[in-house]
Amino acid sequence: RARRTLTIKVPAGVGTGTRIQLAGQGEAGIAGGPQGDLYVEIRVETNATFLRDGDDLHVTLSVPMTAAALGTTVHLDTYDGDQELVIKPGTQSGEILTLRGLGVTHLRNQGRGDLRVHLNVETPRNVDHQQEELLRKLAELRNEEYTDGQLASSGSGVFARLRERLGNR
Repeated sequence: RARRTLTIKVPAGVGTGTRIQLAGQGEAGIAGGPQGDLYVEIRVETNATFLRDGDDLHVTLSVPMTAAALGTTVHLDTYDGDQELVIKPGTQSGEILTLRGLGVTHLRNQGRGDLRVHLNVETPRNVDHQQEELLRKLAELRNEEYTDGQLASSGSGVFARLRERLGNR
């Protein structure tokens, strides 16, 4: 068997398991018959930052507690370059912001999926004396010095997203 090199066009939006047929590029047929077809199976490498789910991409963005409480604008490095993302005041950990059309190209039709940014609000682990005093003063002003916490219903927040993902099983 002679080795040869082929150049193939891989369309945007293909995923792992997609097969591309190259007609007449396979091995020679029996008794001098025509060459068969060659099938190339695609395997897409995973990315350390972005997770692909169909044509949507998911990424986790960590923001400091103060930025989530006060609101801010962050710059997100995407496949399409730098994108501005507005974090509204009062943003909670687990919220998802959607950047429309910044996901993977649809394989068989026009357009693209979305980029879904999962927000992780970081609470400081170590605070110095001055920061602790400021946080205690904030808790006092918000009447939150002592709280027993509050259980959320299973129809909201993380449970609602989990139920939606699992299809209401």
